Amino acid sequence: MATPIPKEALEFLDKVKKNNDRDWFNDRKTEFKAIEAQVKEVYHTVFENLKTHDDVDKVKMFRIYRDVRFSKNKAPYKTHFGGAIHRRKPKLRGSYYLHIQPNNESFIATGFWEPNKEDLLRIRKEFERDDTEIRDILSAKLFKNTWGELQGESLKTAPRGFNKDHQSIDLIRKKQFVFTKKFTDEAVLQPDFIEHINAAFKIMRPYLNYMSDVLTTDLNGVSSV
Repeated sequence: MATPIPKEALEFLDKVKKNNDRDWFNDRKTEFKAIEAQVKEVYHTVFENLKTHDDVDKVKMFRIYRDVRFSKNKAPYKTHFGGAIHRRKPKLRGSYYLHIQPNNESFIATGFWEPNKEDLLRIRKEFERDDTEIRDILSAKLFKNTWGELQGESLKTAPRGFNKDHQSIDLIRKKQFVFTKKFTDEAVLQPDFIEHINAAFKIMRPYLNYMSDVLTTDLNGVSSV
């Protein structure tokens, strides 16, 4: 059975890392385009699988070209493939991300990377009011075995207007609410790689649905959408 991610994809990305200049890349543009087309099919398959158990509206695979305008690193090309799949707004929030990178750096991720200040306050207010449901979701055995701990940057102290001694201060201090799951190169090259991705994303649904409910209602449970 063919592998969805060809070995040549990881090998090419590894070469880009060692030869990150336009002349080298342009000489191999045809090779890259063939590999990119195969990887795009993987992203679309992940998208189609998600549609069987979630309401997602689009998939976007990002270009390999880096925006170097405001970066000290002027290397013109990324050394990975990346792409996101978004849930259908306004009722559903959150998105799914797939990152393909050699040397055991591939991962999937989901959650809320940069909530705007209104959403961030609403999430914190929910945790302040009642953290029972979110902690039940995060501590569920299958969920935790699959995704591990909630990740993301946190403030060093309590946000303004919140008690630093509140029982939920560990959640309230967070600025991001994300999960990641890493994959080795060997796992990425397995025929069932896409099935593993889909299974993990499906397990994430209670968390995404809970956060969507929080972000689409006020503290009294009245819908805002």
